[in-house]
Amino acid sequence: MSDQKDQTFQELSGYDPGESNNFAVDDFETLGTSGGAYDPQGTIPEQDEEITTTNAFGGEEPAEEDRYAAGQWLKNVDPRDKSDNATHVEAEHIPIGSKPKPSSLRAHMLDLIYWRDARKTGVVFGSMMLVLLSLAFFSLLSVLAYLSLAILTVTLSFRVYKNIMAAVQKTNDGHPFKMYLDLDITLKEEKVSRVTQTVMQHVNCILLELRRLFLIEDLVDSIKFGLLLWVLTYVGSWFNGMTLIILLVIDVFTLPKVYETYKVQIDNYVNMATTQVNGVLAQVQSKLPFLKKKAKTQ
Repeated sequence: MSDQKDQTFQELSGYDPGESNNFAVDDFETLGTSGGAYDPQGTIPEQDEEITTTNAFGGEEPAEEDRYAAGQWLKNVDPRDKSDNATHVEAEHIPIGSKPKPSSLRAHMLDLIYWRDARKTGVVFGSMMLVLLSLAFFSLLSVLAYLSLAILTVTLSFRVYKNIMAAVQKTNDGHPFKMYLDLDITLKEEKVSRVTQTVMQHVNCILLELRRLFLIEDLVDSIKFGLLLWVLTYVGSWFNGMTLIILLVIDVFTLPKVYETYKVQIDNYVNMATTQVNGVLAQVQSKLPFLKKKAKTQ
């Protein structure tokens, strides 16, 4: 009876005991210890490689660093950059209760000029342009009066609104501008003296340079200065002072960002132009030897 069952099982499964798959018990033990496919002792082999997880589609999940880098790319931040962008990303994750490191005024100005925060730069640039355009059409006294009146209207309306809401909701929120009233805006003597020293240094340098140019200490530099003054006469006939200030503000908020974006192309064209100008100056100085600068004696 058992022989009939074995024969029926062999016919249905197609298994032939005469065939050999060339595997022995020792081979299975070797597989278990090397590849981890079979372990007769029931132990898990140690793995030196990193364990990777698979997602729902059968692919490997990226590591934690790769996921962080991908997230930074999606936020338009280069995760490989450790200078400006990295500091901005880290600033967003400052722990609660910890004070950020104070930054200099120069860093804030560079952030505004290079549009690191588009909203903040837009507010500053728009406010400056509004004031300058107002000064171009109205007197300084009128602009100051209207600007102060607009600020007073906004603050007074907000104070009245807060008082009404506190009376209706029966809350005691206090003064809405208490945080700004408590700020110390007095000028410190150290800061004033430091700024004064810096201004005086620049003023002294300008005075010394003007004396050198007007009294013809160097002939070539004085001729260049005269050509610059001659060009400024034409510029002054085309634009007034306020228009030049407006153009200067626009250039400050646009040219650095444009240069940062197209730095390679601009550098190539500037190098080409500088080479051409230096060639022309060399030819002029070769024909007019008296225009060459004399070496200063030590």
